Amino acid sequence: MTPSEKLPRLIPTGHCWCGCGTQTGIGSFFARGHDKVAEAALIAVQYGGSVPQFLHAHGYGPQHSVTHDAVEKTDWTTCTHCDYTGAPASVANHTRKYHLDHAG
Repeated sequence: MTPSEKLPRLIPTGHCWCGCGTQTGIGSFFARGHDKVAEAALIAVQYGGSVPQFLHAHGYGPQHSVTHDAVEKTDWTTCTHCDYTGAPASVANHTRKYHLDHAG
């Protein structure tokens, strides 16, 4: 069972989920960039703004890699040229930017 199979299905409401009240497009939970605002606000409220505290509270840190778990349990991947890790689109952007020969 994947992590997403354990989560409830959420439906966009037409208003930004960060709580700002901005109307959103069809199928969008957030106004542009507000997903990161909401993420940072939650970490501020729950973990004093500390990402290490957030990771520790969920069992991650130097002894247990969150990025390793993301690769093992989700669609995250690692660049075939280096150890950059991220979502598939992020790794594709990274590869185009840093590993493809653009010299023609």
